[in-house]
Amino acid sequence: MPAPRFTTEDYARGVRARNRAMLARAITLIESRKAEHRRQAQALLQMLLPDTGSAHRIGITGVPGVGKSTAIDQLGSNLTRAGHKVAVLAVDPTSSRTGGSILGDKTRMARLAADADAFIRPSPTSGTLGGVTRRTRETMVLCEAAGFDVILVETVGVGQSETAVAEMVDFFLVLLIAGGGDELQGIKKGVIEIADMIAINKADGDNRDRATQSAADYRAALNILTPASPNWQVPVLTISGRDNLGLDQMWARIEQHRTLLSASGELDARRRAQSVKWMHDMLSDAMMARLGEHPQVAAALPGIEADVRAGRLLPTLAVEQVLALLER
Repeated sequence: MPAPRFTTEDYARGVRARNRAMLARAITLIESRKAEHRRQAQALLQMLLPDTGSAHRIGITGVPGVGKSTAIDQLGSNLTRAGHKVAVLAVDPTSSRTGGSILGDKTRMARLAADADAFIRPSPTSGTLGGVTRRTRETMVLCEAAGFDVILVETVGVGQSETAVAEMVDFFLVLLIAGGGDELQGIKKGVIEIADMIAINKADGDNRDRATQSAADYRAALNILTPASPNWQVPVLTISGRDNLGLDQMWARIEQHRTLLSASGELDARRRAQSVKWMHDMLSDAMMARLGEHPQVAAALPGIEADVRAGRLLPTLAVEQVLALLER
C-alpha cells in the first residue's frame, strides 16, 4: 500500500504542532533529490520561516574517540532537565554502497533517544564536502519551527567538516582529549582559529592531571593567535562527559557568548552572513544539477571525463569544453 501523500500545509501544521513523526517526514522530504519533493520542500521552508530564528545553534566537533556522543548525550540530558527542547543533528559518514548513515546515533545517545524533550536525527553525508550533509541548514529550520530551542550539530570531525559546520551555527565547540600523542593536535588543522570554545574531554580518573596540563597548553597557544571575534576570548575548559563534570560551566560560557555577541550586534551580523553563504551553496548545487540535466553536456561529459582520466585532456580545457556546450 503506497504511503500517504501530505500537502505542504499538512507538513507545516504537523511541524508546528511538534508532531515528531511529521517532523521526521518533513526532514525526509527536504533530503529528497526528486524535483517535485524539492519544490514542495522549499515551499514548506518558506511557510515555516516566520517560526524560526530563535534557537541557539551549536556546532560540536572532535576526532573519533574524543567522546562526542557521550558528552552530547549528557549535555542534552542536562538541558532537557533544565526545561530546554534539544535537537541533535548528527552528521554521519555515508555508506558508499547504500548511501545511508552507518554510525547509529540513537544507540550512541541512549538517554536522549528516550527523552521526550529531545530529537535525534542522523543524517547521511551523501559524499558532500567535509562530511556535512547537504540539507543540514534546512533541517535546522524545521527543528526550530518545531519548537526546539537548542540545536546541536555534531560533525564527524574529519576533513573540512569543522569549517562547514562553523559557517552555519552561532557557537562552535571543539572537543579534544589529552594524551593523544599530540597535545596541540588542533593547531595543525587550524581548528582553533574557528573555535568559540575548546573543551578537553575525559578529564576524570587518572587522566585528570593530563587534561589540566593540556588545557594550559592550549591557553598558551591561544595567546599568540588573533581572536576571531573582538567581543570574545576563546575559553579552554576541562570536562568529563562520562561523569558529568564541567558541563554546567561549559553551558554557562556558551550562554555568556550569546549574550555578549547579541548585545554587540555580532550575532545578528553572523547570521546574515551565514544566510548569504547558504544562498551561494544552494546556487552551486542548483547549477551543478542544471549541468547534469543539460542534454548536450550529459551526452558529452562521459567522454570528456574519460579524456581527463587518461591524461589526454587538461582539466582546464575540459571545463572550457563543457562551458562551450552550455553556451550553444
